[in-house]
Amino acid sequence: MKNLVLILFLAMFHLATSQNFLHQDGQNIVDKDGNNILLRGLGLGGWMVQEGYMLQTGAFAGPQHIIKEKIIDLIGEQKTKTFYDSYLTNGITKRDIDSLAAWGFNSIRLPMHYNLYTPAIEDETTDEITWIEKGFKMTDDVLEWCKENKIYLILDLHAAPGGQGKDANISDYDPSKPSLWESEANQKKMIALWRKLANRYKDEQWIAGYDIINEPNWGFTGENKNGCDETSNAPLRELMIATTKAIREVDNNHIIFIEGNCWGNNYKGVLPVWDNNMVLSFHKYWNYNTIESIQQMLDYRTQYNIPIWLGESGENSNVWFKDAISLVEKNNIGWAFWPMKKVDNIAGVTSVTMNPDFETIKDYWKDGGEKPSETFAFNALMQLAENYNMENVTIKPDVIDAMFRQVKTNTTIPFKKHTVPGIVYATEYDLGTNGYAYKDEDFINYKTNTGIQGPWNKGKKMRNDGVDIQLCKDDNSNGYEVFDIQDGEWLHYTVNALKGGSYDILIRYSSSIEEAIIHLENEKKHILKPLTLTNTTDKSAIYKIVTLKDIKLAKGENKIKVVFDKGGFVLNYLEFKIKK
Repeated sequence: MKNLVLILFLAMFHLATSQNFLHQDGQNIVDKDGNNILLRGLGLGGWMVQEGYMLQTGAFAGPQHIIKEKIIDLIGEQKTKTFYDSYLTNGITKRDIDSLAAWGFNSIRLPMHYNLYTPAIEDETTDEITWIEKGFKMTDDVLEWCKENKIYLILDLHAAPGGQGKDANISDYDPSKPSLWESEANQKKMIALWRKLANRYKDEQWIAGYDIINEPNWGFTGENKNGCDETSNAPLRELMIATTKAIREVDNNHIIFIEGNCWGNNYKGVLPVWDNNMVLSFHKYWNYNTIESIQQMLDYRTQYNIPIWLGESGENSNVWFKDAISLVEKNNIGWAFWPMKKVDNIAGVTSVTMNPDFETIKDYWKDGGEKPSETFAFNALMQLAENYNMENVTIKPDVIDAMFRQVKTNTTIPFKKHTVPGIVYATEYDLGTNGYAYKDEDFINYKTNTGIQGPWNKGKKMRNDGVDIQLCKDDNSNGYEVFDIQDGEWLHYTVNALKGGSYDILIRYSSSIEEAIIHLENEKKHILKPLTLTNTTDKSAIYKIVTLKDIKLAKGENKIKVVFDKGGFVLNYLEFKIKK
């Protein structure tokens, strides 16, 4: 009888303490007070696990182990270690986490490479699993920064021992070695790693949970190599059950997030679930943002009475981001977009500068030719590592605005404060969505549904909207210009006039067509007489200025739409000059 009372007491104690953590409550993720929690997160992709496309090397060096081999060939083992130490030190710092919290994110997904925590099976010298402190220390640091900002951390095993998918760029899979699915030793190592992590973090309330295997994509019995036609997925289910069991031996507090095969979305044979504190994760890329696109996951939620979470999404235009987040939040689904940092990137919250010397290395890897010297290559790589520091990246306010403000409203706000008299650069049109801040014909990528790669921004520079932006070679510019202007497109600007009165507006442009036409409108729909822009290529200067005369502006805020009645030209800036 005493033993029974003790067991009941311990069970009730466990229930009470585990409820202090984020946990499953039917179809919801809730906090200790039972409040529904909508996770709004970002994945720290490219940090612990390098993916070649984030470095613009994907076509010839995709998986991390190949990138590393190429670096070793240039600078040797020791200097490669120095580079990676700097890369990892700068890649994510407290300033990154502080910034994410300030922008509105309440959670972070940490993609982990197992080799920062434990050696590869071929590097173990005995039958015992050994550990590397570096990965645990890096995780400790991120957790501490999350706690200081009161945002949640989800641990994500992005690269499992041996690699969990044929898509090698994601999991660092090396086909010359046994995969996760072909090696019992790799599976044992993965299970042991999760038990080790769970034991270390079992009492940490700012850890939301454990995403135990990212995007498995492996054909077990079907014809599709990525597992998209699997109907049983028995090895995946068995491994996740074994991993859950190991975690629960030491930690009954945290949510376990699971993913299906075929990059996380094929749950056939994986369900039903086997734990009472679990969330189903799915990934969403390049498809329509309709209820049909998430209906299968909604059905699973109802059928199994379990929360669902959009664990990874992104790599599209701001309009797609706005639509996707609006869709899932309307259906009480949290999300984690992807990723934090990429080189020369528009579709993320930040962009890492591509230093010219790394461009030289990249060209050598791609095309061959003269091999860069060890000194040149080392300096180039160390500069790239320095560029990853948060203080050196370019923050993308348009992406952040789309993810948090634009999901709530179609109103526009200034991209920056434009005071006139003065210059307003064409690329600094208002923040907002298509049809409100700008009008562009190509503004989204639906290739999963259409089979067509949609280049929503042909120049892939500066901003992630449909407006096509490229580098500008004109001496008087902000470095960028609007190009590929189509008939009927337009841009919307908010300017603050220091004085009311008549202004001349000087338009600097370049054109190779005989006749382009624009006009201006104000917020009262008053339309100015169209202005013809003539060919500039037969002139001594490629760029030319034409003037709209006697434009009335009120003192204070003015909203102006620049409409392209006939496109085909390049627009650099508008300069507002007040009439004397």
